[in-house]
Amino acid sequence: MTFRLFKAARRRGVGSTCAGFTLIELVISLAILGLIATMAAPVAQVMYQRHQEEDLRLALRQVRQAIDQYKAAYDAGRIIKTVDASGYPPTLEVLVNGIEDVKSPDRKKIYFIRKIPRDPFAPSGMKSTETWGLRSYKSDAQAPRRGDDVFDIYSLSERAGLNGVPYREW
Repeated sequence: MTFRLFKAARRRGVGSTCAGFTLIELVISLAILGLIATMAAPVAQVMYQRHQEEDLRLALRQVRQAIDQYKAAYDAGRIIKTVDASGYPPTLEVLVNGIEDVKSPDRKKIYFIRKIPRDPFAPSGMKSTETWGLRSYKSDAQAPRRGDDVFDIYSLSERAGLNGVPYREW
């Protein structure tokens, strides 16, 4: 009878050695995973910066197109012309809030952009219009300054892009 119990126990795996990982196999596996993680971290950082740069390019393009559309509407006589005006918007908020169309019989507003996008490299907690540097029509391209109008915008970030060009010059 004991012989039968012993034979049945061996069939079920009781008393036999268990298969599993040794400590050395686990340590080697963890070392390989750590090596892969250290190689992937810089790649992920570059991908994140590339994504931010694409957001910056898109934001600059959107705002600059809105500024150009404002200037085109001014040149077409749809915005009231004044003697001292350059034809560019006085602030970025005008592009969002709209301006009265003088050629429209019921004086509807012309809107140029839905909202001003944020500079992706600007610190958080700022309004989107405060994240950009503004260049007036009368200022020099190498030393942009604020003025009576908004001729162009630029990033206030001191960092340089992956291509080596500072974001201020984009």
